[in-house]
Amino acid sequence: MDMKPERIAFLGLGAMGRTLARTLLEAGREVTVWNRTPGKAGDLVARGAREASDPGEAIDAGDLTVACLLDDASVRETLAPVLRELSGGPLVNLTSGSVRQARELARWLDGHGVRFLAGGILAVPQTVGTEAASVLYSGPRDLFDRVAPVLSPVGRPHWVGEDPGFASLYDMAALSGMYGMSAGADHAVALVHAEGGDVEAFKRDVLRPWMERMLPIIAGEADVSVSVPEEYNAAMQATGLENMISTSEEAGVPAELSGHLRASLWRMRRAIAAG
Repeated sequence: MDMKPERIAFLGLGAMGRTLARTLLEAGREVTVWNRTPGKAGDLVARGAREASDPGEAIDAGDLTVACLLDDASVRETLAPVLRELSGGPLVNLTSGSVRQARELARWLDGHGVRFLAGGILAVPQTVGTEAASVLYSGPRDLFDRVAPVLSPVGRPHWVGEDPGFASLYDMAALSGMYGMSAGADHAVALVHAEGGDVEAFKRDVLRPWMERMLPIIAGEADVSVSVPEEYNAAMQATGLENMISTSEEAGVPAELSGHLRASLWRMRRAIAAG
C-alpha cells in the first residue's frame, strides 16, 4: 500500500500525544485524532485536525496509524476492537513500555496481519519538533524507510534494528543514563546545601561545567572498569567513591540520594576482585 504522508491517524492526546499531533499538523500533515477521554482535541481541531469518535473512524481516515497512549494495556485495549481496520496497514506505537511488551505486541499484531514499527521518543514535549528531539524505531527496515519521512517533523528518526524490542531497550537505557546524571546532580546539590555552600554558584561555576566536560568521556566509555589508564584504575576510583560516600554521611545527606555512588562502588569492587 502506498502511504500518503499527509494522512495520519493519531490515537492518544496526552501531553506528549497532543504535542506530536500538533507538530505534524504544523508540518502540513492531514491528521485525524482520537482520545479515550473526549474533549481534548479542541485546539487541534482549530488547527485543522479532524476528531474521530472512535479508533476505527480515525484509522479509516489515515494511511498511517500512530499510537501514543498511557501504557501497553491501553494500547491493546484500544487496538483489539479495530484489528480488522488495521490489517495490512502500518502502525507505529510510540507508547512507552518494556522490551518484553514491545515484542509481545509485535507478535500479537503480526498474527492479525498488522505491519508494526515500535518507537521510543527521546524528547520531552517542549523539545518535540526541534533539533534536540529524536525518535528511535525498531522493526522492519523497509517499513521504517516508508514511515521515517512521514514522522520526521517530530524528531530525527533513528532505526535501531529489526527486533521490535530494541526501540524500547535503547529508550529505557538512554533514560537510565539521564536519570543517573540527574540523581548525581541532585546529590551534589544536596551535599553543598547541607554544608552551607552557595548552591547557585556551585551549580553555575562548578557542577555544570564539570558535567559538560565529563559527558563525552562518560558516553564514550561508560564501563570505566574496562580499559582505563593504569594510573586511574578501579582501586583508585573505589577509594574516591568511599570518600564521597563518607562525605555525604558526615553531612547528613539521606542515604537514598547517594545510591548511584554505592552502585558505582559495588561495580568497582567487583572489578578489583576480578583483577
